[in-house]
Amino acid sequence: MNRRVMPMYALADCNNFYASCERVFDPSLEGRPVVVLSNNDGCVIARSQEAKDLGVRMGEPIFKCRQRMKNDSLVIRSSNYTLYDDMSRRVVESIRAFIPDIEVYSIDEVFLNLEPLAGRDVDLICRRARRAVLQWTGIPISIGIGTTKTLAKLANRIAKKDPSAQGVHRLPTLESERIGPLAETAVEDVWGIGRRWAKRLHEIGIRSALDLAQAPPVEIRRGFNVVAMRTALELRGTPCQEVEDVEAVRKTLVRSRSFGSMITEWTDMSEAIASHATRAAEKLRSEGGHAGRISVFLRTNRFREDLPQYGRSGSRELQPATNTTPVIIAQALDLGRRLWRPGYHYKKAGVVLCELEFDDVQGSLFDQRDHERDTRLMTTLDRINRRMGAETVHPAAIGFKKRRRWSMRQSFRSPRYTTRWTDIPRTGP
Repeated sequence: MNRRVMPMYALADCNNFYASCERVFDPSLEGRPVVVLSNNDGCVIARSQEAKDLGVRMGEPIFKCRQRMKNDSLVIRSSNYTLYDDMSRRVVESIRAFIPDIEVYSIDEVFLNLEPLAGRDVDLICRRARRAVLQWTGIPISIGIGTTKTLAKLANRIAKKDPSAQGVHRLPTLESERIGPLAETAVEDVWGIGRRWAKRLHEIGIRSALDLAQAPPVEIRRGFNVVAMRTALELRGTPCQEVEDVEAVRKTLVRSRSFGSMITEWTDMSEAIASHATRAAEKLRSEGGHAGRISVFLRTNRFREDLPQYGRSGSRELQPATNTTPVIIAQALDLGRRLWRPGYHYKKAGVVLCELEFDDVQGSLFDQRDHERDTRLMTTLDRINRRMGAETVHPAAIGFKKRRRWSMRQSFRSPRYTTRWTDIPRTGP
């Protein structure tokens, strides 16, 4: 009689990911407090451990960071998502060399299904994967192991905080041996339990992960919902979530950014809309999709109560569905022009592609475009920009960088070391 193998999961989480990416190509940042700012250099969205130790808080505004930069030698970096996305891909591929059954949960987190490795030393495999990721990418990671995804997430917290774990921690398989770690974990620190739920749980006497695990599942579902009940069951060691090895097909693709400074001229707005449309079309082609509908929105700064407010959106069908940049730009600009009203100070605009199709696209009887020519043109365009750097060849509608008043503020952005030839670090004379 075959005995069923006990499920085993792991969570690999990059340590202080954005700050770690900045350090890979600038070793002088090692050991120094580093923070990464939000779009337009607004506030702190990521911190190194040294910055946390200084008391820098998430969401701290830039002017406070500037004060700390003078007093505490704080290093400030603007968001460099091009670098972070590429480094994330490299981390994932490095892990996959050791543990192929994975689910990319976020830019810096990967769930691992260890069940196919039953009979092997999974702790040793995870430690080898951790060393390889650090050696191959320069990014330090921590790995937590448990019989459910929720327990793996909890184990990962311990791996990060306990120096004796050396970056890898496994929670005991026996429920009785997990009492200590669960009792020491506040319920608000459990994966999936937010502040609102934590407050309600505190009101009924549930303050730790152990309290939640020992609560009757039916009562948790009655008082909250099925998601909370599954979290409680997973804390007991009952798997309710599998590793999703197939990436979910996206339903929409959004490209938007707040402007570095408010704009009042249609010329600037048209360039921003065209740029968003271009980036969205490139992303859609890279995923093999076509869009059947396009939406455009634009809005003023709702925090500026001294200025008149305005915001509108509009959409239309794309027939047939397309991923061709000139077509998408033309439709986006036409929509944007209809939405535009002079006399306002605009702070943000965006382009949304929806009704996405990832199979063969049905043509239209009245469509006169040469789609084979479009495909060849877009393939050549994407190939050049991948090899030579983004916007090496780009539509004139997006304007020229030196004259873009709507571009995001990125006063402290590091180079795009891994995706742009001109940004590759050089050595020697």
